Amino acid sequence: MRFWKVGIIVSLMAFCVWGGYKMGERQLKLSFANWKQVTVVGRTPPTGSKISEADFALFWEVWDRVSELYVEKSDLEPKKMIDGAISGMVSSLGDPYTMYLPVQQNKETKEELGGAFEGVGIQLGYKDKQLAVMTPLDGTPAFKAGVKAGDLILKIKDEAKGVDVVTSKITVNQAMKMIRGTKGTEVKLTLFREGIDKPFEVPLIRDTIVVKSVTAEYVPVDKKNPDGQKVAVIKLSRFGDRTQDEWAAAVSDVYANCPIKGPSCRGLVLDLRNNPGGYLELAVYIAGEFLKPGKLVVEQAYGDGSSILNKVDRNGRLVDMPMIVLVNGGSASAAEILSGSIQDHQRARVVGEKSFGKGSVQKPEDFPDGSGIHVTVAKWLRPSGEWLDKKGITPDVIVESEDATDSAQIVEDKQLLKAIELLK
Repeated sequence: MRFWKVGIIVSLMAFCVWGGYKMGERQLKLSFANWKQVTVVGRTPPTGSKISEADFALFWEVWDRVSELYVEKSDLEPKKMIDGAISGMVSSLGDPYTMYLPVQQNKETKEELGGAFEGVGIQLGYKDKQLAVMTPLDGTPAFKAGVKAGDLILKIKDEAKGVDVVTSKITVNQAMKMIRGTKGTEVKLTLFREGIDKPFEVPLIRDTIVVKSVTAEYVPVDKKNPDGQKVAVIKLSRFGDRTQDEWAAAVSDVYANCPIKGPSCRGLVLDLRNNPGGYLELAVYIAGEFLKPGKLVVEQAYGDGSSILNKVDRNGRLVDMPMIVLVNGGSASAAEILSGSIQDHQRARVVGEKSFGKGSVQKPEDFPDGSGIHVTVAKWLRPSGEWLDKKGITPDVIVESEDATDSAQIVEDKQLLKAIELLK
């Protein structure tokens, strides 16, 4: 009898173990049927910095909870979740110019510096922590619609994409992705402009934006005498991948058609209005066209106390050319480096309006999957030693902007006319 009872107990225990195993196996199968395969590749955190104190256990605990509990399992895209986590980590620094760029956004950023993309032609930035227009590029849908540098972008709406977003909590990259799109499609921006009481909506039809970074033209000093003395106007719209070659071609054209101190040419106007910047190295290179070898163009000051002095290292062809520089609120970053160095060395006067005021240097890096990161690595200082972040370049001669600033209406451009007057 005693052995019989023991046998029953052992059988029940075995049944419970077997039943529990099968139930667990079934639950596991049901659970994994809704999961996507994820390969987690990690590495040991580096020592000697605060990162060694970081505890990633909470990150993975949250990952597990979301993966287990979230109702729409099809929305659990590991790559997208990792991109979001990295973006959040980078944005926690509070620097709008340090950013992680997922594959598509990194591609679009490179296209912009390359000079061709589909969108409305707006360079984005921040003004008082609000998404803002740094520059509407000449001849683009945004420029033609009257969008101006300094306009705050409050809302982005694209019915085809299902986008209707207030911009207070999105990054520049997110905004850029929403604003760009296929040629011929519409996006609506709600803008706020200083001097106008209420926000207003601007509908824009996207187009292929191919913008030459450098152009040269010749404007008569006296519009009543178009065949008389002229002024060369070099318009530099960005410092991008094609800029050095385009710059060389423009300078050659000016050198041939506007002889220095010749009777047919009064001088040169370097137009940096609505230039959002680009590669710092190009700003130094172009400064060498006007400044003598050895002159300091910009100092890069790093967080560890070290610095790099970027000086002119070539003989420019326009060093002796009388010149004026034009800037406005859309002139930023590398454009401010160039105009600031020319102003500090008293090579030429600066005319127009106060520039944007971006005084930091970003280092871009690409990752094997096509994503990238821009990290603020240094402040840049003018030859005078001033850091102009949020201050901008103050022109020697202030002339308020006009609505018409493209080449088709150049004779009505008061800032340009003032520059020509000052070249006498």
